[in-house]
This record gives sequence, structure tokens and C-alpha cells, in this order.
Amino acid sequence: MDIVYLNDLRIDTIIGIYDWERRIKQTVCLDLEMATNVAKAAASDNIEDALDYKAIAKRLINFVSSSEFLLVETLAEQAAQIILTEFGVPWLRLKVDKQGAIRGAQGVGIIIERRQPEMTSPP
Repeated sequence: MDIVYLNDLRIDTIIGIYDWERRIKQTVCLDLEMATNVAKAAASDNIEDALDYKAIAKRLINFVSSSEFLLVETLAEQAAQIILTEFGVPWLRLKVDKQGAIRGAQGVGIIIERRQPEMTSPP
């Protein structure tokens, strides 16, 4: 498998457990690695044969910007499920970075890997 990636997708959303976090939008940064096979797209030079990272980015922007999760874990899990199910990605690694959440740290967050149920090992 090949990897299509999307780095530093910045989206403003309501995220956090504290009262002040529920009143403002904060920026989360998403990094994605998604397994795919680029051979058909490379041969045809046609977007219809490719994993459309622009469509994925637009879907994530719409989803995340309208969400109001307490935890980055919930945000990551639901975003991963959207990519797996709606775009047919067999495996992905997703990093969610909540910048500025901890004083003195550039960012904090989580990295998850998810795959379609029938896939037994990462690419």
C-alpha cells in the first residue's frame, strides 16, 4: 500500500472540558496518513482513480468545525471513522494536536491508528 498524507490541517472548533473552553473556538491541527494504492491513479492521471485528499479535507473541516467535543479522543475517533467509512480508506494514522492547551508546550494531543475490520496489519 501507498500513503496519501495531509499535514497541519487547522480547524477551529469548540473542544475541551473547562467552562472557558466551551465558550470559545480553539484551533486543532490534524495530520493524516491514509493507506491507498496510487497505481491506478498514476496510470490514468485521473482524480476519479485517486484518493481525493481535498474532498477528505473539506469533509473534516465541516465535521470538526461544527463539533463540540469534550475530549480530543472523541474527536479523533469520530474523524477516523468518517475517513474509513465514507472514503473507503483501509488504514489510517491520525494525529490531533490541541495547540496551546498546556502552558510551556507547543501542543498536546493524541495519535491513533485505525483500520477496516478485515485488515490485519498496517501497510
